[in-house]
Formats: sequence, C-alpha cells, structure tokens
Amino acid sequence: MNHGKYVFSQLVEFLPQRIFDRLVTKYSGNKSVKHFTCWNQLLCMLFGQLSSRESLRDLIIVIEAHQSKSYHLGFGKNVTRSNLSKANENRNFKIFEDFANHLILIAQEKNSNDSFEIKGTVYAFDSSTIDLCLSVFWWAHFRKTKAGIKLHTLFDINTQIPVFIHITEANVHDVNAMDVIKYEPFAYYIFDRAYVDYLRLYRITKSDAYFVVRAKSNVKFKRMYSKKTDKSTGVIYDQTVKIDGFYTSKDYPEKIRKVKFFDAENKKMLIFLTNNFDLSAQQIALLYKQRWQIELFFKWIKQHLKVKTFWGTTENAVRIQINIAIITYCLVSIIAKDLKINRSIYEILQILSVSLLDKTPVNELLMKSDYNNVNELDSNQLVFNLF
Repeated sequence: MNHGKYVFSQLVEFLPQRIFDRLVTKYSGNKSVKHFTCWNQLLCMLFGQLSSRESLRDLIIVIEAHQSKSYHLGFGKNVTRSNLSKANENRNFKIFEDFANHLILIAQEKNSNDSFEIKGTVYAFDSSTIDLCLSVFWWAHFRKTKAGIKLHTLFDINTQIPVFIHITEANVHDVNAMDVIKYEPFAYYIFDRAYVDYLRLYRITKSDAYFVVRAKSNVKFKRMYSKKTDKSTGVIYDQTVKIDGFYTSKDYPEKIRKVKFFDAENKKMLIFLTNNFDLSAQQIALLYKQRWQIELFFKWIKQHLKVKTFWGTTENAVRIQINIAIITYCLVSIIAKDLKINRSIYEILQILSVSLLDKTPVNELLMKSDYNNVNELDSNQLVFNLF
C-alpha cells in the first residue's frame, strides 16, 4: 500500500484530516485562500519539525530544492517564505491548538497502560520559561531587557503525553495557571512547592481529586494524629494536621496529611502535603518522584523539537509553532504504537529526519534501521514504554 509513497506522505496518513478540515471551517481558516491552504501550512510546518529545520528560511530552501515533489508531499503548488510567514502570522492559532488537543486524546488512549504501581491517572504540572529577544518579541515583555513565554504543562505520567500546554507571558505566576486545570475525580496531581496555594489546593479536594505537593517552610500546622513509621524506609513522620493560620486555615479548612521523607538517593529531606489518606507514605513519596518526568519532557522537547527558536515573531506565529511541535510529538507517539515500534521517540525522530523523502515503507524503515548506537543527549531520555 505504501510502495512508491514518500515516508513523509506515509506519516501524514496517520493524521485525521477530516477533524482538521472541520476545525478550519469552524475558524474560517481558508477564507479568501486560493492556493496555500491551512492543510498545506500544517504539512510544511510538520516537515520543518521532523527534518529539524533551524529557521523559516532554512525550511523554505529545502522545500524549494524539492519543488517537483511539493504536490505529492501535500505542500501545494506555491510555497514561499512570504506566504508561509503570512499564514503563521494571520491564521487563527486555535485551528492548530484544537487539532493538537485532539491528537493528545488519541495518543493518551493508545498509550494507556497499567504499568505504574499506583492505580489511577497521575499528572504532573509545571512550567518552563523560554527566553525571547525583547526587541523582536515585544508582546512577551518579561523584564526590562528581556522577553519570554511560559509553557504551563499538564503531563500524563502513565502515557508520557502532555495533556495540555497553557502558554502565557513569562511574568505570569505559576499558581495562576492552576485555574485552567479541569480536575478529574480520583486522579492524582503532582506539584512542586511553587504551587502551594491553599485556596487552589482546596479546589482539588472539592473536585474529588488528589494532590501531592512539596510543602513550603513558612506555614505552621496543628498536629492531630501521627502514624507509626519505619524510618529505615525513609519515612521520618506521617501526620494528619490542620493548617494553623487565620487566612490559610480559611483557604483550606479541612485536615491535610503531612509526610516527611528522606530521599537517600539525593541526600535531601522533603516534606509533602497531600489530601490522600489511603496510600502509604512511601507511595506518596513515589508519586512526587514521578515529577521529574515533566522536567525531562521540557528538556527533551527543547532539544529535539523546534520550540526554542521560532520561525515567526508574532504571538500567533509562536503559538502555531508550539502547537505543531506538540502535534509532531503526538504523531510520532501514535505511529510508534500503531506500528509496534520498540524505539524511543528520539530514535524515531533521528531516523525520520534523514528519511522523509525516501520511499521505503515506514514500518520497514523504523523496524529494520540499526540505530542502536544513537546516543541520547541525556541518558534519562524520554522512552515511551508502549508495550
């Protein structure tokens, strides 16, 4: 079926184009467009992500060098730096954001498994700042001489998929982004101590969801009860407490669990707060330990997908590029699952980046290529445990 088709064209077949077309209609994306459609725009940007182009000029040079293949690759007849730049600047980023969200749901469903010892959905929430040049990205003013944006991300630990990315200016405080989370009953949400806001944490409790957050040192508690602990396991104490403070106690009026744990691996003493009273103290510590995976995701996506250098300077263009990076990430995840490819996302991207214009069937390419000697920049790479 795939004989004679470019590898890139085979990859595109995994995208639900009907869904994308509905979104284009919803947001009038192709209004007054004759040649370079939203679909053409998506595929050009996707090609740029998969081939690791460094700039818009770099991408256009490659596309122009293979102009005879443009129609078969889905780019349309006339791709220029001008029309791609204008499309990124003017077309509604919501088309690509909503499409990214749709692919996230598909990738989550396909990658769901029960390998983690704590049953239930586990999310980590954190942010990463991308510094920008103030004179060029004036709309993202951060400090006197800097511009920047924040990627507030909810990351599914089980499926290794970012459930959503909320983009703000870099000067938006992390806790404010908690307001956009739609909490799922009985799911676990892991936060660093930057997210200790008792009113917002109480919202999680009222949503019948669970949180695990590292405590700050400036809040006092009234101890109600202490469980017996075995300090050889790292658990120093496991207490039921109430917050002792006029305003904070009003923000979180119910009892809360406080666990002190010694992390022997990193030689650190950690204190966790949680509203879950059923898991063991060791399991609470294990949940918090999973938070490193979102840190790894931020590092990984900055290294391997184009979200650190932008191909447009307007807010709309930046949002489109970030969402197409997420589309790329989810697409590769979906392909790996559907074709039963036992490789890391990094390996798959390495193979695809030099093979997009090859005509080998993509399953044959990914299964037979010997990339065992490819070294990840970080030994703790994101590996999708799909099987």
